[in-house]
Amino acid sequence: MTATVSGGQAYARATVDVPVARWRDAVRAARDDTELACDFFDWLSAVDELDSGFDIVAHLWSTRHRHGLLLRTRVPRDRAEVPSVVDLYPGAAWHERETYEMFGIGFTGHDSLRPLLLPPEFEGNPLRKEFVLASRVAKPWPGAKEPGESEAGGGRRPIRPPGVPAPGEWGTVPTPAGAAGAGEGPRGGAPARPARPPRVPGERPARPSGERPPRVPGERPVRPSGKQPGSSAADAGEQPGAAAADGGTS
Repeated sequence: MTATVSGGQAYARATVDVPVARWRDAVRAARDDTELACDFFDWLSAVDELDSGFDIVAHLWSTRHRHGLLLRTRVPRDRAEVPSVVDLYPGAAWHERETYEMFGIGFTGHDSLRPLLLPPEFEGNPLRKEFVLASRVAKPWPGAKEPGESEAGGGRRPIRPPGVPAPGEWGTVPTPAGAAGAGEGPRGGAPARPARPPRVPGERPARPSGERPPRVPGERPVRPSGKQPGSSAADAGEQPGAAAADGGTS
C-alpha cells in the first residue's frame, strides 16, 4: 500500500495505491474509519496504461470532514477483473457498469453488468487505446482552408491521433485530394475545386453581360416614366387648400 498526493493544487487529493486483493478492504476501511469517514461514493473509472494494464480509480468523499480520498489499484491486461464494491456503496453500481462497458474490466460480485450507455449490438470497448475510432478515420482532415489547398502546399500536415490505424489498415476512407495522414493513398481522392485564373495587378474583371450599360461622362441618366421623385400635389393638378375648401362646404 502506497500513499501519495494527486496534482491539482487546491484540488489535490490524498491517493492510496493498493493491491487488487485488498481493494474491497481498502474501500471498506475508508468508509468505516472514524478519521476518514468517507460516507459518499463520488465516482469510479479506469485508465488504460497499455502493457502495464488498467488502473481502477475510485473517489470517496467525507460529508462530515469535507475531504476526499482517491483509491487506486492496477489489474493486468489479460486478467482485467476487480472485486465489486456495490454492497459497500450501492452508488457504485452504475460506475462499475460503465467501466465494464467502456474498458472491458470485470467486477466480480456485480450481478448486473449489462450495457449502460452503448446499444446492445455494439462490439468492443471504446475507451481502450487499441480501439479503432471510426469517426477519426472517416472524417476528412480539416487543416486546409480551401478545397485543394493542401495540394498546393497550404495547411498543416495532420498527425495521426491515437485510435486511428495506419493508411490501408482499416476500412474505406474518402480522403480529400492531396490530404496527408490517415487514409492517404489510392483509397481516397475527392476532386479538388478548379484553381482560379491568375489575376493581373490593376486589372478589373469584366462584368457579365446583361448588367448595367456603361455610362457616358456628363450624361444624366433618363428616369423611368411615371411619377417623378419630389412631385407635389400642385404637379398633379391639385390646388393648395382645395381639400380643405371642399371639406368646409360639404
